[in-house]
Amino acid sequence: METRERKERLYASAVAALQPLKPGDIAGSFFVPGRIEVLGKHTDYAGGRSLLAAVDRGFVVVAASRSDGVVRVTDAATGQSVELDGATGAAQAPGWSTYPQTVVRRCALNFPGAAGGADIAFASDLPQAAGLSSSSALVVAMFLALDAVRGLSGTPEYSAAIGSTEDLAGYLGAVENGLSFGALAGDAGVGTMGGSEDHTAILCARPGRLVQYSYAPVRFEGDVPLPAGFCFAIGSSGVRAEKAGAALQSYNRLSTATRRLVELWRGPGAGDADTLADIVAGDGGGLRLREIVHQHAPAEVNELLPRLAQFAIESEDIVPAARAALALGDLPAFAEHVRRSQHHAEESLLNQIPETVALVRGALEHGAVAASAFGAGFGGSVWALVSEDRADEFLASWRADYAAAFSEHGDAEFFVTPASGPAERLD
Repeated sequence: METRERKERLYASAVAALQPLKPGDIAGSFFVPGRIEVLGKHTDYAGGRSLLAAVDRGFVVVAASRSDGVVRVTDAATGQSVELDGATGAAQAPGWSTYPQTVVRRCALNFPGAAGGADIAFASDLPQAAGLSSSSALVVAMFLALDAVRGLSGTPEYSAAIGSTEDLAGYLGAVENGLSFGALAGDAGVGTMGGSEDHTAILCARPGRLVQYSYAPVRFEGDVPLPAGFCFAIGSSGVRAEKAGAALQSYNRLSTATRRLVELWRGPGAGDADTLADIVAGDGGGLRLREIVHQHAPAEVNELLPRLAQFAIESEDIVPAARAALALGDLPAFAEHVRRSQHHAEESLLNQIPETVALVRGALEHGAVAASAFGAGFGGSVWALVSEDRADEFLASWRADYAAAFSEHGDAEFFVTPASGPAERLD
């Protein structure tokens, strides 16, 4: 199915979930894509860099105003709805409602002058909890919907803190992780200690190109075309990687390690760096931090030093070198950088599972130029760079091999996507 046709079907489904509607009731409708983290594993919340693209699948969200203060959110696929107090976000509801509830609560806190009820419905063709950032896409979709109804971006608070799309991505990352963003106070978030990579990819992707960003704050560092004649094949393992669910503790372990490294750096007065990226970018900072860990946290050496090494290699070496290789058209060099990234995920981050390891190996065996797991890990998906003229053949073979090896994951999904564009308004 073509991208335009998919968007139209999602839009129709979301509108149907809001019926009955009168002409002019819809305040805004948006398409919000998922993303591929091409490289940059667990770097963003530590101020590092990543190489990103959007996929051509995602959410369509439609919003209409209502006269009371209730924000009612409906999943068009299931018909399940949650009603939130528009002033507090309060609700008693499980599962996906955590994300709308977090956005409503934070917007009420940060933009108290922009109130009002809303009917919001969403439809999605993005695999859920599959590493494609469905959770962050829902956060972005909810904010755009509330902005359409309440005019959040027209408030003084917004204007004072958010001056660019990159700023908005940074803010929505803070909405999800609960941190403050400038003068916009934080709250509980969704419970994950993540960063703003996902929101940046969703809002700042460029069609046909990979974008490189660094974080804390969000900074654009450059882009590069996806090689002509190539596309991404995505293999979703069928193992759910719910950052705010079963994988929460494992995900936060990696984030906590980076915070602990910064804390140790500050302890002996080595510096006042805000992020791990600040430390490793400095002259000899990484070596000095290794010495500090040995001296002041010997019991944590086996936990912290592999994390430090993986971050420094991924952020300072692999990401920029891989973009440079693509700019030169050197696909073998790009593939080697991707191989190194996957190796460090398996050996240092320890966030890979047999299914994602098998998907990477299988993609390469079937002729992919490069392949890597991406996202938080502990489940999720793998991308493979393949030629467009044999993408369907590749996908069929890749899928068949995986199904034979892991027949218990009947809900695994495989699809092909270009490097797509950012979130867009549809109406």
